[in-house]
Amino acid sequence: MTTDTSREEAITSVEFHFDPMCPFAFHASRWIRHVRAETAIDIAWRFFSLEEINRRDDQKHPWEREWSYGWSLMRIGALLRRESMDLLDRWYAATGHLLHIDGGKPHDPNVARGLLDRLGLDPAILDAALADPTTHDDVRADHDRVVAAGGFGVPTLFVQGTPFFGPVLVDPPEGESAVRLWNTLTELLEFPHVYEIQRVKGAADTAAIGQALEPYVRGRDWVSVNRGEVVDLSILETESDR
Repeated sequence: MTTDTSREEAITSVEFHFDPMCPFAFHASRWIRHVRAETAIDIAWRFFSLEEINRRDDQKHPWEREWSYGWSLMRIGALLRRESMDLLDRWYAATGHLLHIDGGKPHDPNVARGLLDRLGLDPAILDAALADPTTHDDVRADHDRVVAAGGFGVPTLFVQGTPFFGPVLVDPPEGESAVRLWNTLTELLEFPHVYEIQRVKGAADTAAIGQALEPYVRGRDWVSVNRGEVVDLSILETESDR
Protein backbone atom coordinates (compact mmCIF):
# COMPACT_ATOMS: atom_id res chain seq x y z
CA MET A 1 0.00 0.00 0.00
CA THR A 2 1.34 3.43 -0.93
CA THR A 3 0.93 6.65 1.01
CA ASP A 4 -0.09 9.91 -0.63
CA THR A 5 2.52 12.19 0.92
CA SER A 6 1.04 15.26 -0.73
CA ARG A 7 -2.00 15.02 1.53
CA GLU A 8 0.20 14.76 4.59
CA GLU A 9 2.01 18.02 3.86
CA ALA A 10 0.96 20.55 6.48
CA ILE A 11 -0.90 23.57 5.15
CA THR A 12 0.39 26.52 7.11
CA SER A 13 -0.70 29.48 4.99
CA VAL A 14 -3.34 30.83 2.64
CA GLU A 15 -3.40 33.80 0.27
CA PHE A 16 -6.77 35.50 0.47
CA HIS A 17 -7.78 37.89 -2.32
CA PHE A 18 -10.52 40.38 -1.44
CA ASP A 19 -12.25 43.55 -2.54
CA PRO A 20 -13.34 45.53 0.54
CA MET A 21 -16.63 46.32 -1.19
CA CYS A 22 -17.60 42.64 -1.55
CA PRO A 23 -19.88 41.29 1.21
CA PHE A 24 -19.12 37.64 0.46
CA ALA A 25 -15.38 38.22 0.62
CA PHE A 26 -15.83 39.98 3.96
CA HIS A 27 -17.88 37.17 5.50
CA ALA A 28 -15.37 34.63 4.22
CA SER A 29 -12.60 36.73 5.78
CA ARG A 30 -14.37 36.44 9.13
CA TRP A 31 -14.37 32.68 8.69
CA ILE A 32 -10.68 32.44 7.75
CA ARG A 33 -9.78 34.50 10.80
CA HIS A 34 -11.60 31.93 12.94
CA VAL A 35 -9.56 29.23 11.20
CA ARG A 36 -6.40 31.16 12.03
CA ALA A 37 -7.42 31.41 15.68
CA GLU A 38 -7.77 27.62 15.86
CA THR A 39 -4.86 26.49 13.66
CA ALA A 40 -2.38 29.41 13.57
CA ILE A 41 -2.29 29.41 9.76
CA ASP A 42 -0.73 32.50 8.19
CA ILE A 43 -3.08 34.69 6.13
CA ALA A 44 -1.52 36.76 3.36
CA TRP A 45 -4.10 39.36 2.31
CA ARG A 46 -4.18 40.14 -1.42
CA PHE A 47 -6.35 42.43 -3.52
CA PHE A 48 -8.83 42.03 -6.38
CA SER A 49 -10.95 44.69 -8.07
CA LEU A 50 -14.59 43.99 -8.81
CA GLU A 51 -14.76 47.46 -10.39
CA GLU A 52 -12.16 46.43 -12.95
CA ILE A 53 -13.39 42.91 -13.67
CA ASN A 54 -16.96 44.19 -14.18
CA ARG A 55 -15.96 47.37 -16.05
CA ARG A 56 -17.80 48.15 -19.28
CA ASP A 57 -15.79 49.17 -22.32
CA ASP A 58 -17.17 52.72 -22.10
CA GLN A 59 -15.99 53.15 -18.49
CA LYS A 60 -12.63 54.28 -17.20
CA HIS A 61 -10.36 51.83 -15.46
CA PRO A 62 -10.48 52.38 -11.70
CA TRP A 63 -6.85 53.50 -11.70
CA GLU A 64 -7.79 56.28 -14.15
CA ARG A 65 -10.24 57.88 -11.70
CA GLU A 66 -9.36 60.41 -9.02
CA TRP A 67 -11.28 58.34 -6.46
CA SER A 68 -12.64 54.86 -7.05
CA TYR A 69 -14.53 53.18 -4.22
CA GLY A 70 -12.85 49.79 -3.86
CA TRP A 71 -9.66 50.50 -5.82
CA SER A 72 -8.72 53.62 -3.86
CA LEU A 73 -9.38 51.86 -0.56
CA MET A 74 -7.12 49.02 -1.65
CA ARG A 75 -4.37 51.53 -2.40
CA ILE A 76 -4.59 52.50 1.28
CA GLY A 77 -4.38 48.81 2.13
CA ALA A 78 -1.36 48.41 -0.14
CA LEU A 79 0.52 51.14 1.69
CA LEU A 80 -0.36 49.60 5.06
CA ARG A 81 0.76 46.17 3.85
CA ARG A 82 4.24 47.55 3.13
CA GLU A 83 4.46 48.34 6.84
CA SER A 84 3.04 45.01 8.01
CA MET A 85 0.43 42.41 7.09
CA ASP A 86 -1.05 42.88 10.55
CA LEU A 87 -1.88 46.52 9.79
CA LEU A 88 -3.66 45.49 6.61
CA ASP A 89 -5.47 42.77 8.54
CA ARG A 90 -6.75 45.24 11.14
CA TRP A 91 -7.70 47.83 8.53
CA TYR A 92 -9.62 45.35 6.36
CA ALA A 93 -11.49 43.97 9.38
CA ALA A 94 -12.53 47.49 10.42
CA THR A 95 -13.38 48.65 6.89
CA GLY A 96 -15.41 45.53 6.20
CA HIS A 97 -17.23 45.72 9.52
CA LEU A 98 -18.22 49.33 8.88
CA LEU A 99 -19.77 48.56 5.49
CA HIS A 100 -21.02 44.99 5.82
CA ILE A 101 -22.12 44.95 9.48
CA ASP A 102 -22.89 48.59 10.33
CA GLY A 103 -24.08 49.73 6.89
CA GLY A 104 -21.58 52.62 6.89
CA LYS A 105 -19.64 54.17 4.03
CA PRO A 106 -15.90 53.48 4.33
CA HIS A 107 -15.60 54.26 0.62
CA ASP A 108 -16.24 57.94 1.40
CA PRO A 109 -12.78 59.59 1.67
CA ASN A 110 -13.67 61.48 4.84
CA VAL A 111 -15.04 58.34 6.47
CA ALA A 112 -11.94 56.44 5.37
CA ARG A 113 -9.73 59.04 7.06
CA GLY A 114 -11.79 58.80 10.22
CA LEU A 115 -11.48 55.03 10.21
CA LEU A 116 -7.69 55.28 10.02
CA ASP A 117 -7.77 57.64 12.98
CA ARG A 118 -9.91 55.23 15.03
CA LEU A 119 -7.35 52.52 14.33
CA GLY A 120 -4.66 54.74 15.81
CA LEU A 121 -3.18 55.45 12.39
CA ASP A 122 -2.43 58.75 10.69
CA PRO A 123 -5.41 59.82 8.52
CA ALA A 124 -2.85 61.31 6.11
CA ILE A 125 -2.07 57.72 5.08
CA LEU A 126 -4.99 58.06 2.65
CA ASP A 127 -3.41 61.03 0.92
CA ALA A 128 0.01 59.36 0.92
CA ALA A 129 -1.43 56.24 -0.70
CA LEU A 130 -3.15 58.26 -3.43
CA ALA A 131 -0.03 60.33 -4.05
CA ASP A 132 2.10 57.22 -4.55
CA PRO A 133 1.51 55.78 -8.06
CA THR A 134 3.17 52.51 -7.08
CA THR A 135 0.17 51.64 -4.89
CA HIS A 136 -1.69 51.24 -8.20
CA ASP A 137 0.96 48.72 -9.18
CA ASP A 138 0.54 46.70 -5.96
CA VAL A 139 -3.22 46.42 -6.33
CA ARG A 140 -3.05 45.68 -10.04
CA ALA A 141 -0.43 42.95 -9.59
CA ASP A 142 -2.66 41.12 -7.11
CA HIS A 143 -5.70 41.58 -9.34
CA ASP A 144 -3.90 40.39 -12.46
CA ARG A 145 -2.68 37.28 -10.65
CA VAL A 146 -6.27 36.12 -10.10
CA VAL A 147 -7.29 36.95 -13.66
CA ALA A 148 -4.26 35.10 -15.06
CA ALA A 149 -5.31 32.03 -13.07
CA GLY A 150 -8.79 32.17 -14.62
CA GLY A 151 -10.44 33.84 -11.62
CA PHE A 152 -13.33 36.28 -11.84
CA GLY A 153 -14.30 37.33 -8.34
CA VAL A 154 -13.75 37.14 -4.61
CA PRO A 155 -13.15 35.55 -2.27
CA THR A 156 -10.36 33.81 -4.18
CA LEU A 157 -8.00 31.74 -2.04
CA PHE A 158 -4.65 30.36 -3.13
CA VAL A 159 -3.78 27.21 -1.16
CA GLN A 160 -0.45 25.58 -2.00
CA GLY A 161 -0.60 27.46 -5.31
CA THR A 162 -4.09 26.22 -6.22
CA PRO A 163 -6.76 28.94 -6.58
CA PHE A 164 -10.23 28.39 -5.18
CA PHE A 165 -13.22 30.69 -5.62
CA GLY A 166 -15.07 30.74 -2.33
CA PRO A 167 -16.34 29.74 0.07
CA VAL A 168 -19.31 31.98 -0.63
CA LEU A 169 -21.17 32.17 2.66
CA VAL A 170 -22.99 34.25 5.22
CA ASP A 171 -23.03 33.56 8.95
CA PRO A 172 -19.45 32.23 8.95
CA PRO A 173 -18.73 29.27 11.23
CA GLU A 174 -16.49 29.65 14.26
CA GLY A 175 -14.26 27.40 16.33
CA GLU A 176 -14.07 23.76 15.32
CA SER A 177 -16.80 24.28 12.73
CA ALA A 178 -14.61 26.82 10.97
CA VAL A 179 -11.77 24.30 10.87
CA ARG A 180 -14.04 21.59 9.47
CA LEU A 181 -14.99 23.87 6.58
CA TRP A 182 -11.30 24.67 6.04
CA ASN A 183 -10.51 20.95 5.96
CA THR A 184 -13.34 20.37 3.49
CA LEU A 185 -11.87 23.00 1.16
CA THR A 186 -8.28 21.81 1.44
CA GLU A 187 -9.23 18.17 0.91
CA LEU A 188 -10.21 19.19 -2.62
CA LEU A 189 -6.50 19.50 -3.38
CA GLU A 190 -6.56 15.70 -3.69
CA PHE A 191 -9.05 15.97 -6.56
CA PRO A 192 -7.60 18.43 -9.10
CA HIS A 193 -10.35 17.76 -11.66
CA VAL A 194 -13.24 18.63 -9.34
CA TYR A 195 -14.06 22.16 -10.42
CA GLU A 196 -17.35 23.15 -8.87
CA ILE A 197 -19.80 22.11 -6.17
CA GLN A 198 -22.75 24.45 -5.67
CA ARG A 199 -25.64 24.25 -3.23
CA VAL A 200 -29.04 24.91 -4.81
CA LYS A 201 -30.60 27.93 -3.06
CA GLY A 202 -34.26 27.97 -2.12
CA ALA A 203 -36.47 30.72 -0.76
CA ALA A 204 -35.17 30.33 2.79
CA ASP A 205 -31.58 30.63 1.55
CA THR A 206 -32.40 33.75 -0.43
CA ALA A 207 -34.01 35.26 2.67
CA ALA A 208 -30.93 34.50 4.78
CA ILE A 209 -28.65 36.07 2.16
CA GLY A 210 -30.91 39.12 1.95
CA GLN A 211 -30.80 39.59 5.70
CA ALA A 212 -27.01 39.25 5.79
CA LEU A 213 -26.54 41.72 2.91
CA GLU A 214 -28.94 44.36 4.27
CA PRO A 215 -26.18 46.53 5.81
CA TYR A 216 -24.20 46.35 2.56
CA VAL A 217 -27.24 47.43 0.56
CA ARG A 218 -27.71 50.42 2.90
CA GLY A 219 -24.07 51.41 2.77
CA ARG A 220 -23.25 51.02 -0.92
CA ASP A 221 -23.34 53.92 -3.40
CA TRP A 222 -23.13 51.79 -6.53
CA VAL A 223 -25.00 49.17 -8.52
CA SER A 224 -23.88 45.61 -7.81
CA VAL A 225 -22.62 43.74 -10.88
CA ASN A 226 -21.73 40.07 -11.30
CA ARG A 227 -19.82 39.00 -14.43
CA GLY A 228 -21.13 41.98 -16.37
CA GLU A 229 -24.76 41.58 -15.27
CA VAL A 230 -26.47 44.01 -12.89
CA VAL A 231 -27.65 42.17 -9.76
CA ASP A 232 -31.13 43.12 -8.56
CA LEU A 233 -30.67 42.95 -4.79
CA SER A 234 -34.24 44.15 -4.24
CA ILE A 235 -35.25 40.51 -4.73
CA LEU A 236 -33.14 39.54 -1.73
CA GLU A 237 -34.56 42.39 0.32
CA THR A 238 -38.13 41.32 -0.54
CA GLU A 239 -37.45 37.70 0.43
CA SER A 240 -35.86 38.71 3.74
CA ASP A 241 -38.95 40.76 4.68
CA ARG A 242 -41.31 37.79 4.38
